[in-house]
Amino acid sequence: MIIPLFPLQSVLFPGGRLPMRIFEQRYMDMAKVCLKESSSFGICLIAHGEEVAQPGRKAAEPHAVGTLAHIADWDMQQLGVLQIIAQGGERFRVLRHWTEDSGLLRGEVEPIATPTVLPVPGAYARLVPLLRAIVDEMAAGAPNAPAMPHRFFDAGWLGMRYAEVLPIPVAAKQKLLEIDDSIDRLEIIYRFLESKGLLPDV
Repeated sequence: MIIPLFPLQSVLFPGGRLPMRIFEQRYMDMAKVCLKESSSFGICLIAHGEEVAQPGRKAAEPHAVGTLAHIADWDMQQLGVLQIIAQGGERFRVLRHWTEDSGLLRGEVEPIATPTVLPVPGAYARLVPLLRAIVDEMAAGAPNAPAMPHRFFDAGWLGMRYAEVLPIPVAAKQKLLEIDDSIDRLEIIYRFLESKGLLPDV
């Protein structure tokens, strides 16, 4: 599968929502095509380089694992600046990538199988009420609020939502995105929160 790639200093997780501000022509053109054809693009964390193109500099180098995104909502309150909400789909692995004459990065990617839905093991039950409280604190309709339906019972969903909201470096978020086993991801998150004394008693 060949898709346009959008390297960012942010990580989009499956099921997540990421507000984006688009103003470079290459990405404006990409967004127009995605809206017209209801097609997806890929969001990858930048491994090397900058988000905004610089004359004489190479295009940003993406990490090998990213997330498919579609435009869930958009607005243009300021001429030449497109505000979108990117909705996260399945993960993918970049097999190869190249830069087109427009400066747009395009890549051949393979989807990463979506993990089987697993119930949250009892050992990690303390994670559920804390995330419920965090989601409840988010303003109704906030652009970064988790998309419905909320699946607090699903270990994969729970781990992805925690990975979004944890105050950790983007490199650590990328590592969480790359983990294939939902329970392994929960274990890392649980240990981190426990070490900070943030887990409530249940």
